[in-house]
Amino acid sequence: MDSRVLLAALLLVFGLASVLAQSTPDDVCEKKNATNCEECLKNVSCLWCIKTKSCVTYPAKTILPPHSLCPLNDARWGLCMMNFQTLIITLAVLGGVIIIALLVCMFCCCKCESFGSTRFENKMQRRGDKAKTKQEQRTAEMKQRHQEIRQKYGLNGPNPYSRFA
Repeated sequence: MDSRVLLAALLLVFGLASVLAQSTPDDVCEKKNATNCEECLKNVSCLWCIKTKSCVTYPAKTILPPHSLCPLNDARWGLCMMNFQTLIITLAVLGGVIIIALLVCMFCCCKCESFGSTRFENKMQRRGDKAKTKQEQRTAEMKQRHQEIRQKYGLNGPNPYSRFA
């Protein structure tokens, strides 16, 4: 069933393009009125109406055949087993699925992109924290060395110059 739907959609697209591109005499389809659906639809510019069992030229100026020509449920074009109503519903559903898929892809791409920049910012924050920690360790080591030097030379008592400050 899925391959039939895809085939019908392709036939609709290519058929409309070829109908609009080629100019056939109006009476070609009407000559096949006494035949069946398969004979009528061999020519892409023809439309078979089951209700009237007639082969008519597809009205290329209007995208869908008017109800006065043939009801959509009884109109066949491209494939004898699929009517226009089914074809329209199928194409609408496929179009909706494609649009939803594109929106989901766009959402995922934007989310992943912002996730990547957040990850980069977190990495830079960790590097900054690491550098700050190293600097604090060096400062503490330097104060420790200065304290050891003061003890070595007996300068760890009160600073004689502190009363002038």
